[in-house]
Amino acid sequence: MKKAFLLASILFISVISTACINNFAVQELNNKAKDFMDKGDYVSAIERLKSSVDLDGSVFETQYNLAVAYTKAEDYANAVKTYNDAIKLNPDFADAYYSLAVAEENLAKDIISGDVEVKDDGTIEKNDDEKEDVKLSDIAKSTLTNVINNSISDYKLYLEKSPSASDKAEVDASIKALEELLKSHAD
Repeated sequence: MKKAFLLASILFISVISTACINNFAVQELNNKAKDFMDKGDYVSAIERLKSSVDLDGSVFETQYNLAVAYTKAEDYANAVKTYNDAIKLNPDFADAYYSLAVAEENLAKDIISGDVEVKDDGTIEKNDDEKEDVKLSDIAKSTLTNVINNSISDYKLYLEKSPSASDKAEVDASIKALEELLKSHAD
C-alpha cells in the first residue's frame, strides 16, 4: 500500500511540476509576443503565440491575443478561425464577438477586392496576382455570403452580451452596411 501511495505521489508531483513549467513557458512566450506586438512586429508575435497555444491551447487570453495579432497582420482568415477558438474557451466575453465580427467584415472586403482568393476547396489564401476585374467564383460567392452573415450575427451577439455598449450606434451602422453589402452581392 505504501508503494502504491508513493508511486501515486510521485506521479502527482511530476504532473504538477510539468503543469507549472508549461504555465511558466506559456507566460514567457506571451510576454515576448506582447513585446513584439508593441513594436508592430506581428509576424514574430504570431509565432510566439502559436508556440504558446501549442504548449497549452486552453488559455483563452493566448488564443484571443493570437487572433488579435492575426487581425493586426491583416490575416483575417486565420483571425476568424482563432477568434472562434477563443470563444469556445470563453463564450461570455463580449469583445471577442465584436473582434470576430470586425475580422469577418474585413475578410469579406478582401474577398470582394480580390486581396484574398477562395480556392475550390474553400480555403482562403492571400492573392499576390494583379487584381483588375475581380470575378468571384461560385464557391467565393458562397463563402462571401457566409462571412457577411456571420459578421452580422457576431455583431448582434456582441450587442446582446453587452447591452450597454457605448459603441452601439457604430455597431448598428456596421450591421446595416453589411446588410447592404450582402444585398449588392446577391445573385
